[in-house]
Amino acid sequence: MTRYMGLIRMEEGITAAPPQPLIDAMDEFIAKTTANGNYLDGAGLFGTEDAVNFVIRGGETTRVDGPYAEAKEVVGGWALLQFDSQDAAVESMREMAQLHADHWPELDFVLTLRQVAEAPPQAD
Repeated sequence: MTRYMGLIRMEEGITAAPPQPLIDAMDEFIAKTTANGNYLDGAGLFGTEDAVNFVIRGGETTRVDGPYAEAKEVVGGWALLQFDSQDAAVESMREMAQLHADHWPELDFVLTLRQVAEAPPQAD
């Protein structure tokens, strides 16, 4: 099984809670994908008002606290998933995207699916 990270990006500053129909639909989606072993973990994220970034430039580390006025789009949620094939992962993410389109159409989202880099096997 290969692991994938699903990221939900949305406009910064959205303070409205997701509509109840989306919460209900996502609860069903999560229950179904957990039962079949595909959903490992996930959650929504709060805004960037309390976020902390560590910026590394030229070998120097700087802490930058939120909120970030220049941020246009932020990660609003994530899901860790696993599938036997990339096609199955893509179909599951399409289903998740459609749930958002159906139940919160007034808000624009970008759902991104990325394969998780697994550590190479350790030599004995």
